[in-house]
Amino acid sequence: MTSRSDVLRAVPLFQGMTDPSIDQIAGLAHEASFSTGSVIFYEGDPGETFLVIVDGRVAVDRHGERVAEMSAGDFLGEISLIDNGPRTATVTAIEPVNALVIRSDGFNRLMNDYPAVRLGILNAMAQRVRRTSEAVSD
Repeated sequence: MTSRSDVLRAVPLFQGMTDPSIDQIAGLAHEASFSTGSVIFYEGDPGETFLVIVDGRVAVDRHGERVAEMSAGDFLGEISLIDNGPRTATVTAIEPVNALVIRSDGFNRLMNDYPAVRLGILNAMAQRVRRTSEAVSD
């Protein structure tokens, strides 16, 4: 079985980090599995977790419309944890999903203690906003 540290090493967000840093981050996470059709997050619910997809695929729907699909290496849940607002989308497993989940207190440690991770999350958020803005203007 692959360790949480090994899984995190394969995620682009964490690449280039030292082994001790990866091990510390792995200690913040727990494993979760979701069957096909399971709703992982509901739009409008409070955000309490950050999720890194290990394998499988999810659909991201906003206001009932599909806005994205995500798969291994992608992460979600960061927006509500950063702004303490509600979930911005409903996320549903479209095939079995294995994930690493980090609760809000661990996410805050991640953001405070690892500037490279913080920058990676902010860059990903900016890209998502840009894609959404471009899709709206098309």
